[in-house]
Amino acid sequence: MSFTRPNSGLESRVRYNAAMAAPTKINQLWPALLAPLLFGLGTAAAKGLLADLSPVLLAGLLYLGSGLGLGLVWLLRGRGGRTEGALGRADLPWLAGAILCGGVAGPVLMMSGLARTSSSAASLLLNLEMSFTAIIAWTLFGERATARLGGGLALALAGAAVLSWPEPGGWAQTRWQGSLLIAAACLAWGLDNNLSQRISGKDPVSIAAIKGLAAGIVNCAFAFAGGALVPGPLLLGKAGLLGFLSYGVSLVCFILSLRRIGSARTGLFFGLAPFFGAAAGILFLREPVTPQLLLGAAFMAAGAGLALSAPSE
Repeated sequence: MSFTRPNSGLESRVRYNAAMAAPTKINQLWPALLAPLLFGLGTAAAKGLLADLSPVLLAGLLYLGSGLGLGLVWLLRGRGGRTEGALGRADLPWLAGAILCGGVAGPVLMMSGLARTSSSAASLLLNLEMSFTAIIAWTLFGERATARLGGGLALALAGAAVLSWPEPGGWAQTRWQGSLLIAAACLAWGLDNNLSQRISGKDPVSIAAIKGLAAGIVNCAFAFAGGALVPGPLLLGKAGLLGFLSYGVSLVCFILSLRRIGSARTGLFFGLAPFFGAAAGILFLREPVTPQLLLGAAFMAAGAGLALSAPSE
């Protein structure tokens, strides 16, 4: 017969805190994981739409779909009585900068680069956004650079280098113009991520909806002024749905992650987007599983693990 003494009040609190720790971690991390998943999968899907749409028009339609879809969610949620902090006048400069960098410049540069290179190469280059986000957060916005965060960034960059290393003869086929355009897009998104951090405590759905509508209208106006034609209903529907998921829902998750774990750590997790894109290629496009892919994935997973274990800022 075993004998167990009753738990004291202190022991009960310790057991309760331990039981609550795992749900808290999950609650903090699911937006940081869902954001790169949706964005990474959207890169390959957008590549297919570029056969029928110009880069500027596609960028506009993606964000317009994001803004319209989230705007509807915003209205329906407001009628249900569920609201979060509203944007104020002091938030407008940060929001305007985020729209300009992440909603106008970033997607146009990305789609222009994607039109000049393969979707797999473009996906791998998206690792630069994670690097730019962390470096800008540390150098311009004063976020604390811990040793673990620095180690996570180094491991993620190592994974990107492994995944991006060309096969023999690959350099001759690299389209440097497309690569530079995507790198510029990542810089614009890195700035956007840090600007969005300044207003991440406000309602993420309203931020993403306003950003999507403003950026979509501006980019579509530029495209039509340049001679683009209005696409058919099916093409419009595809671009709108892709924008709602890959840019709208992904952005909401990204803002939630900025609020919970900060710019630098969110940027590290967003570095998983290329891996999710590569996984989609294996599952849906029958691309081979290579030692290069496995090694790169291992580095990136280790970097994400270090980011998770780093203390809160």
